[in-house]
Amino acid sequence: QVQLVESGGGLVEPGGSLRLSCAASGFTFRSYAMSWYRQAPGKERELVAIISSAGGARYADSVKGRFTISRDNAENTMYLQMNSLKPEDTAVYYCRTVLIAGVVAWGQGTQVTVSS
Repeated sequence: QVQLVESGGGLVEPGGSLRLSCAASGFTFRSYAMSWYRQAPGKERELVAIISSAGGARYADSVKGRFTISRDNAENTMYLQMNSLKPEDTAVYYCRTVLIAGVVAWGQGTQVTVSS
């Protein structure tokens, strides 16, 4: 059974940092690209960052230079290091992967709130 479990969210002041984790199980983690999405209240879910199976990364323009996506294939875990956080980064953050035959798996999400 494919499972993605996010953790690491919380309340942080503007300019602060958080590291999100996504623990994966039920599939061959090292073989698949992984991504982070986020959804703010009243807005559509948007792609934040994606990392290929080989470790290549791409980012949304809004987070370039502030967020870093990474993966540890030995631990079946993906990370999102978020620095210089802004109030507009407030959202529920989800990890996602697309498996063979186009099956999409999502985590349950973790809340990130940036506020003073």
